[in-house]
Amino acid sequence: MSADANLGRFVIAASGFSKASASELGEAPLVSSEIEASAQSLAADLKAAGAASDEPVVLFISNRPQDLVGFLGLWIAGCIAAPIHVATPEQAAQGLIARLGARFVIRAGKLEKIGGAAPAARPLLEGAALIVFTSGSTGQPKGVVVRHEGLLWKLQVLCRLLGFAPDDVVVVPLQLTFIFGIWVSLLSLVCGSRQLLAPKFSAAALTGSGATVLSAVPTLLRTLSADTHIDAPQLRTILTGGEPFGPALAEKLAILLPHVNLFDLFGLTETGSCDFCVRPEDQPAARGTIGRPTDGVAFRIAKAPELGLPKGVGELQIRTPSVMAGYLDDSTQTAAAFVDGYFRTGDLATIRNDGYVQLVGRSKDVISRGGNKIAPLEIENLFAQHEGVLAALAFGAPDDRLGESLHLMVVARDRSLSERDLREWAKNRLERFKTPDLFHFVDALPAGSTGKADRAAARMSLKRPAS
Repeated sequence: MSADANLGRFVIAASGFSKASASELGEAPLVSSEIEASAQSLAADLKAAGAASDEPVVLFISNRPQDLVGFLGLWIAGCIAAPIHVATPEQAAQGLIARLGARFVIRAGKLEKIGGAAPAARPLLEGAALIVFTSGSTGQPKGVVVRHEGLLWKLQVLCRLLGFAPDDVVVVPLQLTFIFGIWVSLLSLVCGSRQLLAPKFSAAALTGSGATVLSAVPTLLRTLSADTHIDAPQLRTILTGGEPFGPALAEKLAILLPHVNLFDLFGLTETGSCDFCVRPEDQPAARGTIGRPTDGVAFRIAKAPELGLPKGVGELQIRTPSVMAGYLDDSTQTAAAFVDGYFRTGDLATIRNDGYVQLVGRSKDVISRGGNKIAPLEIENLFAQHEGVLAALAFGAPDDRLGESLHLMVVARDRSLSERDLREWAKNRLERFKTPDLFHFVDALPAGSTGKADRAAARMSLKRPAS
C-alpha cells in the first residue's frame, strides 16, 4: 500500500491539519502538533511491541480526543483499528476481541498486550483501515472491513461537498465506533477545523460553543426541535444521517433555524457512508427523499417481485469506489451482499418523477397485514406531520388473525393528544388497511446502540410487562 493511501499519514499531511484541534466540550483542546506527536509515539510503541502490518487492534472509544490519536497511531503503524465503545458489556467486548483474534488493545491512549500469538493472516484485511462492527440488531454484529483507499476517496468527495474550513467549529455528538462519527472527525482534522467532541449533548451545549457545524442523527435533532429557541448564532450547517430524516422534522428545523444549511446524507457502513445527499439547494422539494447520488456513486432499483411491491419500487443497490472489502471471516455473507458489483442495501426505494430517490422502507421491515404489504416509513412520515407528534415509529408484530398487526409508537408534544385524535386525523389521509391497529404513547422512542430509533427494540418492548 502506498504512503498516500494510508489514512493516518494522509490526515497529518493534509494542508489544513496544522490548524486542526480537538477537544471534549468544555475541556482544553488537543492541537494538531500534540495529536501528531502522540500518534507517532503510539505507532512507535506498536512497532516495538511487534504489531504486524494489517493486524487488527482494538481501540476502546470514549468519544474524547485521545480516540483520534488512537486511529491515527494505528494507521501510521500499518495496523487496523477495530473501535469498540468503552461502555460495551464485558462479555460482548470479549466476544468481539475473540472474533478479531486481537492481541493488542488501546485504552485511554495506552497500549496493552492481551495475547501472545499474532492472528493468522487474512487476505481480506490487506490494505484495511477499519473493522466496524454493525449494531447487531438482526443478529450477531457483522465486522465490516473498510479499506484505506475507499475511505480516503470518500473523504475527498466530502471535502468538496461540505466545504469544511479552518475557521469552522464542528460539534460531534456521534459515537466514534460508527462510520458517521469517524468520517466527520477525520474530515474536521483534514480541513484544519476545530472539533468539539460531545459524549453527552443537549441544546444547551451549543450555547457559547461557537459551533458552525453540527453533525447529528435525526433522533437527536428531534430532541433539539422540541426547544423553542437554540442559542447558536454562528451555526451555519447541520449534517444528518444514520436513520430516516422525515419531512416533518426537516420543516420544523427550517422554521427553528432558518439561516442553517441542512445536508441530509444517506449511506451504509458497507458502502463507506454518504452515497446520497439532499443538499440545501434541494430543499424543500426533496424533503422526504434521500436526494441524488454523491460524486462517483452509481445505483439501481432492482425488482423484488417476491415482496408484492408497487410498480417502480425495488431494492436499492449501490456501486461505489468506497465499498467494503467484505465481512470479517464470512465469505458466504460477503458474496450474498453483492450482485453484479452492486451492494445490496436491503432498502426499498423508488425514483420520483423529479429524479430524487425516495426510500419506502427496509425489505425486512415490510409488514404483511392481512396480505397487504405496508412500508413502516410511510406510516411514520405521515403521523410525524401531526402538530402534536414529536416522533413516531411504526413496526409489525405477530398476530393470530392478520399474520402481522401494525403498531405505532408516538412521542407526543403533550398529554392532551389521544389515540382517538390520531385516528380521526388520519381518516382522510391514509388507506384504511394502513391505519395502525395499536398506538403506544411513550416518552422516547427505543434506541439501539447507535442512538437510532430501533424497530426491533420497539417490538421487544411489547413483550416486557409494564412496570
